[in-house]
Amino acid sequence: MITRRNTRQIHIGNVAVGGGAPVSVQSMTNTDTRDAEATISQIKRLETAGCEIVRCAVVDEAAAKAFRAIRDAVNIPIIADIHFDHKLAIASMEHGADAIRINPGNIGSPEKVRAVVDAAKANGSAIRVGVNAGSLEKDILKEHGITAEALVKSAFRNIRMIEDMGFNDMKVSLKASSVPLTFQAYKLFSEQSDYPLHIGVTEAGTFFAGTVKSAAGIGALLLNGIGDTMRVSLTGDPEQEVRVAWQLLNALEIRRRGPEIISCPTCGRTEIQLEALAKEVEETAAALNDTISIAVMGCPVNGPGEAKHADYGIAGGRGQGIIFKKGEAIKKVAETELVRELFDIIKKDGVR
Repeated sequence: MITRRNTRQIHIGNVAVGGGAPVSVQSMTNTDTRDAEATISQIKRLETAGCEIVRCAVVDEAAAKAFRAIRDAVNIPIIADIHFDHKLAIASMEHGADAIRINPGNIGSPEKVRAVVDAAKANGSAIRVGVNAGSLEKDILKEHGITAEALVKSAFRNIRMIEDMGFNDMKVSLKASSVPLTFQAYKLFSEQSDYPLHIGVTEAGTFFAGTVKSAAGIGALLLNGIGDTMRVSLTGDPEQEVRVAWQLLNALEIRRRGPEIISCPTCGRTEIQLEALAKEVEETAAALNDTISIAVMGCPVNGPGEAKHADYGIAGGRGQGIIFKKGEAIKKVAETELVRELFDIIKKDGVR
């Protein structure tokens, strides 16, 4: 049983973050935010995949103004991703952004930061203080180098500045592309503060490498009870980020969404196209929302027994296989019909 760190709670739109709320799944659009129609379309696909909070890049005033149309058309909270220009942060909140992500150190003078904070107060928006190993303040970098201590010092410097302006609706991220550095920074910060944490490994990479890196970093943090909201950062389709995030939460038994697919590794006893079967089951099951488990086993003798904890399963032999429920065989069918017959049974049982 994972014991989560106690944090204060804030709200991003209607999603609670911290304070015992479920770990929420985030992603970021890769459309041009100025193209409201394309951005809305992508966010709706992300919603279907299970995204609960989405971030959009704000590159200019037109992108900030697009937030109103986007916000009105989607169901999940939207965060404006801001760099350097405090006026874009203000405009985004005035046009409906539920929160902004800023690195106060690159926003400019304290007066500019205060203007952003005042706009957050006026519009009921939250702020993510996003510290990144690649953009640390020069004096901190000179004293500490790129270390966990440097990331934490930068975070607290910016947090204290915003707190002194009478604002506390913040969550914090301390990201690096290094998994050990990311873990150390979040752990160190969590020992000194109860602000909710947005966790992730930045610039993690393409689908394969980025999934491994994110699973290692985010998984280690979650297993230590650290993390209130998360993004798996992958180069490519943001819908994949959401799917990987849910698989990670499923694997850690923190949250469940949709089916869990269990499949055995191939070995010399395998006499069916197990990899192809497992992929077909996974793709077909993606349309289901209920939290069932489905096993795909390559051995008809031991398969059902090894996967008896699964709700449903198939185990194949030479050209044929069996379908089982809770370890009990219920039907023998040809290998080519296994997946279709399996999902016919699942649907007849009322699984959605």
